[in-house]
Amino acid sequence: SLRLVASPDAAQGSVKLHADARLYAGLFSGAESAELALDPARKAYVHLVRGELEVNGQKLSGGDAALLAGEDRIALKAGRDAEVLVFDLAA
Repeated sequence: SLRLVASPDAAQGSVKLHADARLYAGLFSGAESAELALDPARKAYVHLVRGELEVNGQKLSGGDAALLAGEDRIALKAGRDAEVLVFDLAA
């Protein structure tokens, strides 16, 4: 699952950011999956720190990144020892 670790309003116990951005972190392996709703007017940046993970149907390997624009969700699944960071950013 994804956990909010930084946000402008310190929501869910996250660190407070002085920027219009939210940072999520997650660990995925096997059948674990998560979806995150997005505002299509914003952008999302996904960085796979290690492992393998499928992001909106695209397979990523450790060190890979994906920039999503105009999307209403991020779907993360099919992880293999995956550690991922997801940034929800102003466009």
